Amino acid sequence: MKAATDRLRVAVAAPLSEENCAVIERLEPRIELIRDQTLYPPMRHPADFSGDPSFRRTASQQDRYEEMLLSADALYGVPDLNPAALKRVAERNTSLRWVHTMAAGGGTQIKAADLTPDQLQRIAFTTSAGVHGAPLAEFAVFGVLAGAKDLPRLIQQQRSHSWTGRWVMRQVSDLTVLVIGLGGIGQQVARRLNALGASVIGCNRSGRSVDFVDRVIPAANIREALDEVDAIVISLPETDATVNLIGREVLSEVKPATTLVNVGRGTVVDESALLDALRSGRIGFAALDVFASEPLAADSPLWDEPGVLVSPHTAALSSREDQLIAELFAENATRLLDSRPMLNRVDTVDFY
Repeated sequence: MKAATDRLRVAVAAPLSEENCAVIERLEPRIELIRDQTLYPPMRHPADFSGDPSFRRTASQQDRYEEMLLSADALYGVPDLNPAALKRVAERNTSLRWVHTMAAGGGTQIKAADLTPDQLQRIAFTTSAGVHGAPLAEFAVFGVLAGAKDLPRLIQQQRSHSWTGRWVMRQVSDLTVLVIGLGGIGQQVARRLNALGASVIGCNRSGRSVDFVDRVIPAANIREALDEVDAIVISLPETDATVNLIGREVLSEVKPATTLVNVGRGTVVDESALLDALRSGRIGFAALDVFASEPLAADSPLWDEPGVLVSPHTAALSSREDQLIAELFAENATRLLDSRPMLNRVDTVDFY
């Protein structure tokens, strides 16, 4: 690690407004932030780091972009959100020592880059975990509420102009909710559900206790809680251990009419098994912001399943997301320059 007096040359590899460039430079003056706004695709909305899909660099622009990345000690963003481009830069830029990903689950991009053990050891990788916690937690609570208040039935009856007899809706304060994944997002979900009076069971790898969670169970024991819970919220990253974790075995043991909300990664849920569970009544309602393959195929049966709410991976977005990521980046730059532990380091074994 370099001494605390060093400067850090950072290449902006992803769209970043001049306003937020100024935020980074103000918060950590030791950063030399190099960028060229003509080299980035225009953003269509806040945190649109892929940018306008019609954008193309000329050959000259691409050369300038690559030259900028190869001159840097650190990258703000994975180049073009492309793991292959990251691999190319890591191979050619032997001075590169830090890459920050825009996504909370940026470990997936790092894994896909297929870097060598030496590169994984030389370069620190960090994510934007925590920035998206509040909006995702609100969506998760919305999903639990929608299930408790029979949102699909209300919508169907309104569309058919059907005024039926009254029925008893569930109250969140009477529910037991299983939150699978107690990282930054899961903890914020638990806090909000606790405030609404729900009983919260949490699930993490260690079984270690967490604030606002009544009981924590290790991931290996997830099935022992299924007969207790009325709703399940998933906030897990994608790893080898989490792919299809919520599959047929788990879904066959949940209580009838359980609500399922996924704000983690789509690959955690076996979508075929979920459809069967919806049609059998085991899952009464599913609010899904993420899917195994995105965008969700036009012919996916999830679109038309009455008990499913499809959100196009938009629940994490907020008007302040870009600024919050810039602030997090500046904090980590300070930590790197001062030889202190960085926030949100990617585990380069499990890549989360």
